[in-house]
Parts: sequence; structure tokens; C-alpha cells
Amino acid sequence: MRRHFARAWRAAYAITGRREAADDAVQDAFERVFRTLDRFDDARPLAPWLHRIVVNCALSGLRGAARTRSLSQTLSAGPLSDPHLRASVSEALEAMSTLDADKRAVVALRLLLGYTSKETAEILGTTEGTIHSRLSRALEQMRVALGVHDV
Repeated sequence: MRRHFARAWRAAYAITGRREAADDAVQDAFERVFRTLDRFDDARPLAPWLHRIVVNCALSGLRGAARTRSLSQTLSAGPLSDPHLRASVSEALEAMSTLDADKRAVVALRLLLGYTSKETAEILGTTEGTIHSRLSRALEQMRVALGVHDV
């Protein structure tokens, strides 16, 4: 748990945009992992299996409760000290919050956690082609939300 907690929490936070929701999602995910550990194929790596559970818990949390605070409100209370960096991160996370849950999960896994398209597809139970198209659409939607135009 100590080895995987930080990355699991970052994934949950990237999807939910709220610290409390990320905490809940990670707690739920670790509880599920411990309950179903006997079903885990130990010939495979643990991290993708764990992150799939974390993503599913985070997405369930999004579906189950309306967001009460914006990402920028949550982030402004955080540890980022440079106001310019905080503004950039805040704007990017706000743009990410405009995405539907499926696109948000792809962005979190691919760009924030660094999984390959193949790994992301396995974690989300879909195809690589779907991952590519969701990521492309998500990035375009985020560009529009940020007011970034191709040069």
C-alpha cells in the first residue's frame, strides 16, 4: 500500500478534482484490493490492476455525487507556492474538469501517470484505438477550454 498510494491518489484526484473524493476513492480501492487479492494473477504487475480499481472507484464517486467545489478552489488550498505555477496547474485542471469521465480517466492515466496506450486500454478494459481517440478528443476539448490555438 505504501508503495502505490501516492500514484493511486494522484489518479483519483485527477479524475475527481476533489481531495475528499480522491481520499474516498483510494480508500475504497484499497479495500477492494484487499478483499479480492486472492483473485489477482500474481504473474501480472500489480500497479495496472490497482489503478484500474482506483479509476473505477473515482468514476463511481463522480457519478454518485455532484461536484461541490471547483478544481481551482481545491487546488488553491494546496501546497503549490508559486502563484504562476498554481495558476497554470489550476487552469489545466479546470480544463480537465470539462471532460466527461471516460476522457478524464484517459488523460489521468496517460498524461499524469505515464501509462502507455496499451496499458491504459488494459486498465480501462477497452482498445488502444479507443484510448487514442479519447485522448485526442480530450486534448482538443482542453485546448478550447484553455483558449489555446494551434500555431
